[in-house]
Amino acid sequence: QVQLVESGGGLVQAGGSLSLSCAASGRTFSNYAMGWFRQAPGKEREFVAAISISGGRIYYADSVKGRFTISRDNAKSAVYLQMNSLKPEDTAVYYCAARRLGLTTLARQYDYWGQGTQVTVSS
Repeated sequence: QVQLVESGGGLVQAGGSLSLSCAASGRTFSNYAMGWFRQAPGKEREFVAAISISGGRIYYADSVKGRFTISRDNAKSAVYLQMNSLKPEDTAVYYCAARRLGLTTLARQYDYWGQGTQVTVSS
């Protein structure tokens, strides 16, 4: 089992920045690829960013490319999402997820999920 706890969400004005963190515990963090997803009210959960075990491969959704940065610190068992130039359409609950095998953008292929943290961007 891997337990994931997100933090760092909040309310920010459009154009502002937020930094999300996800702390992992349980199994060896460095064995897991990590992803960030988000879900807005009435919408399906969507992929935001993912990072490989070593951090050498990173994927971003087109909607956040150039604005968001995913990173990880295996020594601290944590993954981060730096969000800049935020837009109202970025408003959602943000989830981190862990996958034992390989890097993927598909939510259904992740093994463990956090409880989510709310990000609200006002216009």
